[in-house]
Amino acid sequence: MTDRQFTIASTTGVDVVLSIAGPGSRSYAFVIDWHIRLLIALAWFLCAAELAFGTLSPDAAKAHGLRYGLLVAMPALAIYFLYHPVLEIAMRGRTPGKRIAGVRLVTRSGGIPSTGALLIRNAFRLLDSLPFAYAVGLGVCFATNEHVRVGDLAAGTLLVIDEGPASDALAHFGAAEHGLDPSMVEIVNELLRRWTELAADRRLELARAVLGRFGSPAEHDALHALDAEELRRRLQGLVAPRSGA
Repeated sequence: MTDRQFTIASTTGVDVVLSIAGPGSRSYAFVIDWHIRLLIALAWFLCAAELAFGTLSPDAAKAHGLRYGLLVAMPALAIYFLYHPVLEIAMRGRTPGKRIAGVRLVTRSGGIPSTGALLIRNAFRLLDSLPFAYAVGLGVCFATNEHVRVGDLAAGTLLVIDEGPASDALAHFGAAEHGLDPSMVEIVNELLRRWTELAADRRLELARAVLGRFGSPAEHDALHALDAEELRRRLQGLVAPRSGA
């Protein structure tokens, strides 16, 4: 855990506060992912060698040359080196290790990193790993206020603690189908939590501002004809998990 936080100022007036993952959480997630990718790559190597060539002997590589490389060695290396970029893109800034460690990647606006940002982040993994055991990455992580490595600085990403209703909603795909990023999900949930505490005019104003970001201009104008309960119901619909998910 970490006591450092990152605040995203919202146009709705409800700020989003994200807890930044410290070096410990970051290292824990990496160690888990490292073991997973190593085991998968090793499993491929051993199984492919046994099934394709009937032996685990190193002499098989010399005997079969290119065919051995294409069927055994190269896929194992691809699994090992492409594990992070592929899974971070497919899982929207997460990996199995990050899920277990309770962290996730976000942009500096709180959104889900783009494919380009994730590829840039992983391209700098080689620099972060120098000279050994990720010494450069850990050094930069300890030296920066937001505990980021070189890849994060280049890609504009942060590693934050994965907690709260925003994460639950995204995990069930309820908000993703509306195009909400994590920061917007958190804004909606915070607005719903404070609904009864806000003055009537203020909550109507905030609800219309949030809902107005979706739909056509005509639908936006129609929001002014809706009462408080209908606006609240529509906000709940944005972050509610889909049935059967």
